[in-house]
Amino acid sequence: MPWNSWKKLPLPVIGMVHLWPLPGTPRSELSLLDIRDQALRDAEALVSGGVHGLMIENFGDTPFEPGCVPPATIAQLTWLLAEVKRLAATIPCGVNVLRNDALAALAVAAAAGGEFIRVNVLTGARVTDQGIIQGQAHELLRERKRLNAGAIQIWADVDVKHSAPLAPRPISDEVGDLVYRAHADAVIVTGRSTGAATSLDDLQQVITAAAGKPVIVGSGVSARNIANLRGKAAAVIVGSSLKVDGVATNGVDPQRVKELLSLLA
Repeated sequence: MPWNSWKKLPLPVIGMVHLWPLPGTPRSELSLLDIRDQALRDAEALVSGGVHGLMIENFGDTPFEPGCVPPATIAQLTWLLAEVKRLAATIPCGVNVLRNDALAALAVAAAAGGEFIRVNVLTGARVTDQGIIQGQAHELLRERKRLNAGAIQIWADVDVKHSAPLAPRPISDEVGDLVYRAHADAVIVTGRSTGAATSLDDLQQVITAAAGKPVIVGSGVSARNIANLRGKAAAVIVGSSLKVDGVATNGVDPQRVKELLSLLA
């Protein structure tokens, strides 16, 4: 499990491999081989810079499917995760299937050797640009049992970015549902959008409510604020700030990776 390999680290850093639009999606222009090469370039830069884990994501597939992604997307992501995992064999790797296909993410991880999945909406319902998205915890946990894939961790967002609740609830109540009723292995807290900083007040509330479960900061981490998260967050997921010019759609900047990791030395 990821936490076993990270237990001696001051703050594990999971680097994002944002995939270009996959073949068959509205903005796709590149072949799957070209996308693989881009993913491996980014993964190599992240691993060489010292990150402790990787996560791939179909970031370029906008507008995202509100529910199940097509079989082709699952097949493509499985192959891409396996390729990334081959390069980064010594560190944990995971996958997020946007916008919220948790069952696909589990299948991809199980087939490709991933150690964790990210699920944006595990419980409740959220209003998003895809419409109303509902949690899949009941299906996901049963499928994980059927696949005998209990070693694959479920990292669940609370009050996830790019969304709003149907009815406002205290964040502590939402965390309680994730931990005690949906059995999330870790909780992710984010800012309001990709690259937006996470409120330290929100982080502390989530840590308190998570009752010992790992709490991961999932957006807005950079060289400017990572020191503030040490000793608080169990890990951080970093994407935008490690890209060329700090732009999420650009490739990974090796110098930015080294700079960030040097602050944890």
